[in-house]
Amino acid sequence: METFQRARRPEQQELRRQAILDAARELLLELPAADISLREIARTLGGSKSGIVTYFETREAVFLALLERERDEWFATFEESLGTGELTDVWARSLAERPVLCALWSQLASVLEHNLSVDSIREFKLRNRDQQRRQAKLVANHVPGLTDDGAEELVNTSIVVLIGLWPFGNPAPAVVEATADDRLKSARVDFVPWYSRTLQVVIAGLLSAPR
Repeated sequence: METFQRARRPEQQELRRQAILDAARELLLELPAADISLREIARTLGGSKSGIVTYFETREAVFLALLERERDEWFATFEESLGTGELTDVWARSLAERPVLCALWSQLASVLEHNLSVDSIREFKLRNRDQQRRQAKLVANHVPGLTDDGAEELVNTSIVVLIGLWPFGNPAPAVVEATADDRLKSARVDFVPWYSRTLQVVIAGLLSAPR
């Protein structure tokens, strides 16, 4: 692999930055974020840890940036898919097709938001808030009777549900083997129908809640 070197021009710097995110994404297909170090990312690139720190302050900063990139790509797909089926089904399927995004989101509070500066966390949350508001406006147009505030609450809740549900829908091999026992059928989690159903329940609750 070509040695990863420091770039000097802005366009080169952006290419290097994206290469770091690509390397992190490749590793995430095999390992959880908590088990991946900057040295491992650098080794994938054929460079050194110091070369990555030039662009990202910590390992968590790499994954947070990757989450944003994956989220923006997902959002574009989600927007295009609206109207092609039941909202909650489209929502659930579009997420299930992006396991790296879901894995990162599921580790947001426990891993990604640690070992970062206050400014970095604040800027991420502000950008994330803006994206969620754009999504809420789209969702409100597809749920008659849902207020703007209700749509924002739905989008915020959808992320909390994802964080909790994704790990159970993608368990370790030993858990898969254990729950193959018919007595544990209720412990098996199929992410798409569970996520879709949960969003339906949330929407029903928001529509019936006092205004």
